[in-house]
Amino acid sequence: MTAFVLVAGAHTGGWVWREVAARLRESGARAYPVTLTGMGDLDRPAGPDTDLETHIHDLLRLIDEVDAAEVVLVGHCYGIYPVLGAADRRPGRIARIVHLDAGMPRNGDRALTLVPDEAVRDRLSHRSSDAADAARPVPPPALDAWQRWGSVAGIPPAALTRLAEEAVPQPAGTLTQPLRLTGAVSALPSTGVLCTGNGSGIAMVEDLVRMGDPRFQALADPRVTFFELGTGHWPMLSRADEVAATLLRAAAGEGHRVTVAAGERPGHLRPFLLDVPRRRRERIGRVDLHFPGDLPGPLRGDLPGDSPEAGGPWPAVVFVHGGPVHPDVRPTPRDWPGFVGYARCVAGLGAVGVTLDHRLHDLADCGRAARDVAEAVDLVRVDPRVDADRVALWFFSVGGLLSADWLAAPPPWLRCVAATYPVLAPVPGWGTVDPRFRPAIAVRGAERLPVVLTRVERERAGIAVTVEEFLAAAKECDADVEVIDVPGGRHGFETTDRSERARHAVERAVRSVLGHLRD
Repeated sequence: MTAFVLVAGAHTGGWVWREVAARLRESGARAYPVTLTGMGDLDRPAGPDTDLETHIHDLLRLIDEVDAAEVVLVGHCYGIYPVLGAADRRPGRIARIVHLDAGMPRNGDRALTLVPDEAVRDRLSHRSSDAADAARPVPPPALDAWQRWGSVAGIPPAALTRLAEEAVPQPAGTLTQPLRLTGAVSALPSTGVLCTGNGSGIAMVEDLVRMGDPRFQALADPRVTFFELGTGHWPMLSRADEVAATLLRAAAGEGHRVTVAAGERPGHLRPFLLDVPRRRRERIGRVDLHFPGDLPGPLRGDLPGDSPEAGGPWPAVVFVHGGPVHPDVRPTPRDWPGFVGYARCVAGLGAVGVTLDHRLHDLADCGRAARDVAEAVDLVRVDPRVDADRVALWFFSVGGLLSADWLAAPPPWLRCVAATYPVLAPVPGWGTVDPRFRPAIAVRGAERLPVVLTRVERERAGIAVTVEEFLAAAKECDADVEVIDVPGGRHGFETTDRSERARHAVERAVRSVLGHLRD
C-alpha cells in the first residue's frame, strides 16, 4: 500500500489537502495531510526557535510511524524544503518525492527566496537593525494579495476566502534557515507536477535541460517524471480530483520523461530563420559589435528612407538576451545563432548590431544584469563609428524585465525599445525579482518612446499574462506601442520555426526598429 505524506506551502496546514486526501483514500491509498509546527495545530504552536529543522523533524517523526510499503512525500511550494530535508535523512523509507508546483532547492538554499515582499525579505535577512524585529513571523497575505505568492487561477471564491481566513503567520526561522542536504535525496525518484497557470510547464523544463545548464541536467534522468495541470499555484484547492489522480500516477512511475537525443541540437542553437550573410565583428569584453558592410542584406530596400550609410557613424541596435543563463553554459548568448542573426540582419541594413553577455544567472541578478546592459550601451555610444544619438534597445524573453529602467526614464538618444516574447512583470512562482523590474508599471513613464512588441500566439500562460498587463497599462497612458503577432509562434521561434509567417514577423520588427532609428 502507498502512503502519501502531503506537505503544504507557507501559511497553510493540512486542511488545504482535505479533498485531495479524501480522493486518495477512496482509491485505497493512505493519506497524511501534515500540519507542521506553528502552522495551525493548537497542540504544536510555534515557538521562538521554530525553524526549518523543526519542520524536518515533524516529518521524520511521521515517516517513522507510517506503516506502509511505499511512502511518497509531496511538497507544495515551501513544503518542498522540509520534504527534501526529511527524505535526505530517510532515503530508504521514501519511494518518490513529488514537487507540486515547487522548485528544486539545493543544499544551502533558503526558502526566503519565495517571499515576494522585498521589505519582508530585507527584515528576515537581518538587514533590520532590530534582531527581535527580524525574528518576527511573516503575516499571511490579505485576501487580495495571495496572487503575489502564486496564481490563484481556478480557486473557487469560497475556497480563496477560506485560504485567507485559515492562513497563519509563517515562523521566520522556517524561511531563513538554510536547507542542509547530504546528497542522499538526489538518488530518489521524483516527479514534478507543473501548474501551467502559474507560469511553468514541461516545454519550459525541456528548454532548460537542452540549454545545457548543469543545474537542470538531472531532470533528464529516467527516474524523473513530469505532469502538467492547467490551473494556478494551489491545485489542491482548484483541481483536487486531478491532483489526486496525478499523485497516484506519479507513485506508479508514470509521467512525461525529458529526453535529449544524442547529437540533438537544442532549439536555441539551431540556425536563424533568415539567411543573413556574415558581417565584420569586433569583440570588446562581453560585447560584440557587428558592423555594416558592402555585402547585400536580405531586407535591403525594404525599409523607407536612405540606403545604409557607407562609412558611419551608424545607428546601433543593442540586443539583450533573456535567462537566467548559468555561467557555465557554452556557447554564451552573444554567440547563439538567433542573436547573431538579428545583429547581422540590422548590420546589413546600415546599423551596428550589438550582442552582449550579461550576468543574469538567477532572477535575483536583475540588478547586476541591468548594470551590465547599461555599461554595454555606454561602450557602444562612445565608439566613434556609432551615432550616439540613435540607439535602440531590443529585449528578449526574461531580459524584458531589464527594459524597465529605460521605459521609466528614457534618455533622448534612445529612439526605440523592442521586446520579443518578453516577460514584462515578475511571474509568480519563478523566484524573487526586485520590484524595480516591472516594465508593466515602468511603461507609464515612457511617454512617446516607440515600443515594438513581438508577441507569440503559443506563449506560456504565465508570460502571456505579463504581456497583457503591460499592454493594458500602455493603453491607459497612451504609450506608443506597436504589436507584432506571430500566429502559431512559440517562445524562441526564430530558430525553431522557419515558416513564412515567422520570417515576416522578424522582418517587420526589424523594419520598424530601424525605421525609428532613421526618423
